[in-house]
Amino acid sequence: MTTHRSFSSLFLIVATMLAMCASAQDKQPEYQIGNGDNIRVQVFQNPDLTVDTRVTENGTISYPLVGTVRVGGLTIPAAEQAIAKALSEGGFIQKPQVNITLLANRGNQVAILGQVGRPGRYPLETFNTRVSEMMAIAGGIGSGGGEIIILTGTRDGKPFRKEIDLANMYLNNDFKDDIIVAGGDEIYVHRQPMYYIYGEVQRAGAYRIERGMTIRQALAQGGGPTLRGTERRLKVHRRAPDGSVAILTPALNDPVQLDDILYVAESWF
Repeated sequence: MTTHRSFSSLFLIVATMLAMCASAQDKQPEYQIGNGDNIRVQVFQNPDLTVDTRVTENGTISYPLVGTVRVGGLTIPAAEQAIAKALSEGGFIQKPQVNITLLANRGNQVAILGQVGRPGRYPLETFNTRVSEMMAIAGGIGSGGGEIIILTGTRDGKPFRKEIDLANMYLNNDFKDDIIVAGGDEIYVHRQPMYYIYGEVQRAGAYRIERGMTIRQALAQGGGPTLRGTERRLKVHRRAPDGSVAILTPALNDPVQLDDILYVAESWF
């Protein structure tokens, strides 16, 4: 009986510790009020002080009796304490009980644009939301989208821009670029990279550039040369950064580049 009780006690201790660890891991940062948010401020037993208001661009609200109060960037409990302190120190209410309700999350949103499943503006409910999570909320990359995500915004008061290879994160288990987004960020997914092929090929047209694709693979995508064509007379029209176009004779194992135009000429023999 004693042994049974000892095991039961040990089990309860271990279960309690595991539950505490899980709770700590699941705990997420509290929501912070953002500029542009709509909030409702109420004071217990003071209905005349109930106010629906919008947080200004400099993070303040105008509240009866106390005037301007800064709430932007504060958690809801901290904002409640700030208003309560102003009411108390002003001698208006002793020990006020302030309650703030978020009516509309306008300030902490991320815009997701371009080739995604559901473009739009999405609110940040917590402050540890990563790029991959925002992409999932927007339905992921659309059928016409590329694998590179462009994230722009502001960090420490300075313009911020980062290109993120979403596919690489999962293919190589490398998530260092899966960074946390911030309110006001924009995520843009450009169209998929394309190349073009024409001339003496089986299927001329525009094709998607796959990761690591070579000229040989691009030629195969077009069905290869016709009976009159030859890969020995293959040319690539490639645009340089200055806008000029160079006509190159590539090796078949050279990589395909964005907007390359492949031309397969007719064989002389």
